[in-house]
Amino acid sequence: MASTSAADTAAITRAGARARVVPRSLAQLSSVKEGLDRTAPPASVHSWAVSPQSNSVVVLTSDEQAARSWVATSGIADAAAVTFEASAERPRLFYDIRGGDAYYTSEGYRCSIGFAARRGTQLGFTTAGHCGGTGVTTTGYNRVAQGTFQISSFPGNDYAWVATNSNWTAPGVVNGYSAGILPVRGAAVTQPQGSVCRSGSTTQWHCGTVQALNSTVNYPEGTVSGLTRTNVCAEGGDSGGSFISGDQAQGMTSGGSGNCSVGGTTYFQPLGEILSAGGLTLVTSGGTDPPPTGCQGYEETYSGSLTSNQSAYQPNGSYYQATVSGTHAACLDGPSGVDFDIYLQRWNGTSWTVVARGDSPNPDESISYSGSAGYYRYRVHAYSGAGAYTLGLNRP
Repeated sequence: MASTSAADTAAITRAGARARVVPRSLAQLSSVKEGLDRTAPPASVHSWAVSPQSNSVVVLTSDEQAARSWVATSGIADAAAVTFEASAERPRLFYDIRGGDAYYTSEGYRCSIGFAARRGTQLGFTTAGHCGGTGVTTTGYNRVAQGTFQISSFPGNDYAWVATNSNWTAPGVVNGYSAGILPVRGAAVTQPQGSVCRSGSTTQWHCGTVQALNSTVNYPEGTVSGLTRTNVCAEGGDSGGSFISGDQAQGMTSGGSGNCSVGGTTYFQPLGEILSAGGLTLVTSGGTDPPPTGCQGYEETYSGSLTSNQSAYQPNGSYYQATVSGTHAACLDGPSGVDFDIYLQRWNGTSWTVVARGDSPNPDESISYSGSAGYYRYRVHAYSGAGAYTLGLNRP
């Protein structure tokens, strides 16, 4: 234990610590460090901080002479309190690869990121092949240098993979904009009539249903086969962006018709083809327990995770339309030791109202409601506790 007063030595020793008398207090060292904070450093100075162990302010630098000149011109009263350590660091900012975020090509186009994926140890992301050919370079949503197209196939296919530089990291997520940041935990294919959502840098987050697999589309630029047809809208700049069902990656926006004002049809390039053709591995979100496996036998299942007092809306952060009267049934399976609840809400023309609920003090709930045609959604709420959940539901 350090002290600036030798008179403290006996008390420190009696307390069971080894005493050390030092010339400067923590307040004095902090004052020196704050003086350096007010002076712009040269590029060769990488960082500086108070070191209680050495009773000094340690400057990490690749050029000690330049660092000493900087300290001398800083105006601090106690320059002797500063020590120097050789450093090979090159500190830089890191930026996340997130599905649905914008990127810009060296050819002047804006497209959207699909999913983070690795080839061996090289990190990158999938996108649409028509966004750029092999060798085209990219900058990120923030206009920071990002990567280079190393795989690109269009027409015939519409997929590409951009290898990113070391400034970019990948948490395995999609930017759902209004739906929040969504984890990617796999790539199970959603079948026709299943719910799917799309994220893109122009129109952000929109949802709908899968209408057909393995579609061949005749674009003016050429024919593309193996696409999935959906009734989700999209516009220019959304190309390459993520299609996702729950936490399962589906593919990258290719093209379509219409827009998000009047609606339309959008096709996406399934993810599996480029993962296989390019020898890529999908980057998934880690650190979360897998969802429970209950609620079997329901027509649709969705999964997610919640922290205490958080809510999520299903299907896929959106709602669904019941075109006929009938029974809405749902099953919620949460982890042990939590209190998760479920609410069925119906749109009344001006707001969402709760028409059925399961809110017992348990992790698992089930509800059944007979309702007329209309728009519905489920709110899953963590009353207490946190963890992954599975929701099964049947529609009329």
